[in-house]
Amino acid sequence: MSIEVLNESGEVPGPVAEQELHDLARHVLDQLRVHPRAELAITLVDEEAMTALHERWMDLPGPTDVMSFPMDELRPGSDSETPEGVLGDVVLCPSVARTQARAAGHSVQDEILLLTTHGILHLLGFDHAEPAEEREMFDLQRTLLLTFLSQRGRTTTAAPDARTTP
Repeated sequence: MSIEVLNESGEVPGPVAEQELHDLARHVLDQLRVHPRAELAITLVDEEAMTALHERWMDLPGPTDVMSFPMDELRPGSDSETPEGVLGDVVLCPSVARTQARAAGHSVQDEILLLTTHGILHLLGFDHAEPAEEREMFDLQRTLLLTFLSQRGRTTTAAPDARTTP
């Protein structure tokens, strides 16, 4: 599995170690049985870059916390062969995540892990526009994040089913 983590946010070393984002992404993709040769990019950007993306692709003003850009429309696998391809890109804005974490009373690290999981689920076709979809996506998001953290011997202070901004 090819997972690339790029920190273009200007925050060094960044609020979350790139290796932890890589490990979380691998955990999510493994749990959802995405093809082992699938490709994923996770990029951390500053507010200016996120604002430009948010305005261009969503026609909404200002920065947001996470955006997902699917490529080959891969879906979670099954017991049969799953297709390989380019999953796409998850773009995160650490400064927006920091503000959200502060408002929610949890760590920036936990917020970014939550947003990464959320973004990957969007790449795999999950959405939360309808109540049933929201329940399914947020239940899965919670399970994936909590199992990842428990394997690392820690818990989260973030509500794993927390909403992200539009």
